[in-house]
Amino acid sequence: MRVDLLTKEYPPEVYGGAGVHVAELVKALRTDIEVVVRCFGAPRDAPETFAYGVPAELATANAALATLGVDLQMAQDVSGADVVHSHTWYANGAGHLAKLLHGVPHVVTAHSLEPLRPWKAEQLGGGYRVSSWIERTAFEAADAVIAVSGGMRADILRSYPALDESRVHVVYNGIDLEAWKPTADTDVVRSLGIDPSRPSVVFVGRITRQKGLPYLLRAAASLPPEVQLVLCAGAPDTAEIMAEVTAGVRALQAERTGVVWIPGHLSQHDLSAVLTAGTVFVCPSVYEPLGIVNLEAMACGLPVVGSATGGIPEVVDDGVTGRLVPIDQVSDGTGTPIDPDRFVADLARTLLEVLADPDRAAEMGKAGRIRAEEKFSWSQIATSTREIYAGLL
Repeated sequence: MRVDLLTKEYPPEVYGGAGVHVAELVKALRTDIEVVVRCFGAPRDAPETFAYGVPAELATANAALATLGVDLQMAQDVSGADVVHSHTWYANGAGHLAKLLHGVPHVVTAHSLEPLRPWKAEQLGGGYRVSSWIERTAFEAADAVIAVSGGMRADILRSYPALDESRVHVVYNGIDLEAWKPTADTDVVRSLGIDPSRPSVVFVGRITRQKGLPYLLRAAASLPPEVQLVLCAGAPDTAEIMAEVTAGVRALQAERTGVVWIPGHLSQHDLSAVLTAGTVFVCPSVYEPLGIVNLEAMACGLPVVGSATGGIPEVVDDGVTGRLVPIDQVSDGTGTPIDPDRFVADLARTLLEVLADPDRAAEMGKAGRIRAEEKFSWSQIATSTREIYAGLL
C-alpha cells in the first residue's frame, strides 16, 4: 500500500497542532506501509517528502487562491498512490482533485472546521468563502473522514449534514511519549525569564480567536501575586488579535510581576522544561477539536485546566487529571461565551482552586501522564488509521 499524505505543515515548517499530528502520524505509519508526504513550503531533505511553493503568478493573490495553486501541483503528482490522505482545508482541495483525477480513495482528517472558525474572515477576507467551499466539497465527497475526537465528529455531522455518518470515524490525536516527558532543566527555565521557585500557570498556543487568550489575560488579574503567568504564544492570525493580546499583556505587566511572554518557537526540550516547571497548564479555548497542547502538558506531568468545549472533555478527566471550566456558548459558530464575564470568573476560580493545593495538583499531573500513556499513544492511532485505509481498499 502506498499512501500519499497531503499537508500544509510538515517539519520544519510546523506552527500548530495539525503539523505535529501529521509529523507523528507519518513516523508511526512508516513502520509497515509506504507513505509519501506532499507538503507546502521550502524543499525538504527527508526521503519520500516533496514540497510545493505557491506559483509565481499567484504570489500576490488572496491566500485561498494561492493555496489552490499549491493544491493543483500536489494533485498532479499523486499518480500511483493507493490512498490519498489530506489534512486541513489547505490540502483538502488537493486530495479531492487527486481522487477525481487518479480514481483513488480520499481520506480527510478534520483538525478544525471552517464553519466553526468564522473569525478566519478577518484573515482571509473573501478567501474564507473559498476555503469553506473547498472544505465542504472535499468532506462531502471523501471516502472516509477522520475526526480527532467525538466532539469533533458531532461538529462535522452538524456542519455537513449531507455526510453519511458511517463514513465519519473517530481517531484521537496522539503524543510521542518518549519525546514528551518530565524534563527538569532550571537553567533553561531561568534563561526564559521564569522563576522556577514560584508557582506558574502555563499557556501554549497560537494567537488566534479560538484559543481564548484574551479571556485568560482577564482571569489572570485575579491570581495571587506570587503566581507567574507564562505565555508561550506566537503566530498571530491577524494584526487585530495581536494588538488585543499585546494590550492585555502590557496591562497585566503594569500591575504584577511574573508575566512572561515568549513569542518565539521553543524547542521540544525547552518547552518540556517550561511545562515541567509549571504548576498548572491552562487551555481557555472557545474552539478546540482535541488540543495536542493538552496532551503535551499531561505527558510532562502537568494538570490541565481547560474549557469544557470540543474534544477537551475527552482529554481532561475532570477532577482526576485536571479541571474543566464550564462554558455556555453562542450558536453562531464563533464559540463566544454567552456570558464572557462569567466564563472569565469561572476560569479564574478554577485556576485558584488548583493553585491552592499544590500536592493535589501534582497528583493530577501524575494521573495525566498515565492517561496519556493509556489512551493517546501514536502506535494505537496508526493502527486505527491503517484499518481505515484497508477498509477502503
